[in-house]
Amino acid sequence: MKTTDTELFATARGELYTAVVGDIMDELGYRRQFLPPQVQPLREDMVVVGRAMPVLEMDDVGGEGPDRRSAVVNRPFGLMLTALDDLQPGEVYVCSGSSPTYALWGELMSMAATNRGATGAVVNGYSRDTRGILAQNFPCFSWGRYSQDQRPRGKVVDLRCTIEFGHVTVRPGDIVFGDLDGVCIVPTEIEDEVFQRALEKARGERRVFKAIKGGLKAQESWDKYGIM
Repeated sequence: MKTTDTELFATARGELYTAVVGDIMDELGYRRQFLPPQVQPLREDMVVVGRAMPVLEMDDVGGEGPDRRSAVVNRPFGLMLTALDDLQPGEVYVCSGSSPTYALWGELMSMAATNRGATGAVVNGYSRDTRGILAQNFPCFSWGRYSQDQRPRGKVVDLRCTIEFGHVTVRPGDIVFGDLDGVCIVPTEIEDEVFQRALEKARGERRVFKAIKGGLKAQESWDKYGIM
C-alpha cells in the first residue's frame, strides 16, 4: 500500500478500526501488538493515528536539588519538555516505563503537542486537566482521569528510544492506531501489507454485514465470504 503518511492516516481514520488492523497482524503472526486494555480514549469518538515518538518515563521520588547525581533527573520533569518540543508533524507521544500512579499528560502538554503538529498522546498511566484536553479535541489515550502530578514522582529520562508498553515493543516510527476498542502498534516493516489487507477486510465486512442484514445465515456468510 504505497501512499504518503497523510493519505494513509486519513484512510485509517475514515475506513479502518483497530479490530480489523489487529486481525491482520494476527494472521501475519504478530499477536502481541495491542497495548493494555486499561489504555482508553478520554472520549469515545477519539481516534489516534500517527508515527510513534516513544518516551521513557521512570519513577523518581527524590525531588530536585544540587545533591542529585544525574543532570537529567535534576531537571523539572526530566526530559519531558525536550520531548514535547521535539515532536514532529504526524507523530504520537507514546510514554511508558513508570508505575501508573500519576498523570503523564495534561492540558498544556496537549497544546504544546498540537503546536508541533502531533496527532495524539498515548500514555501508560493517567491524564489530567480533562476538560482542557477535551476542549482542544486532542486525542488522548490513558488509564483515565486522575490529577496526581508527575513532577515530584516521575521523570522522562529518554526519548526516541525503543520502549516496552505493557508487553508491546514500541519503536520510533512504528504506526500507532487507536480507537474506542484499544490501541495497537503496527511495526514499520509490515505496515504496507497490514493496512492494505485491513482495508480489503473492512470493505469485505461491510458487504457481509449487508448480506446478514438481508437474511443470510452466519454459517452461510462464513462459507461464502470467509469473514466474521
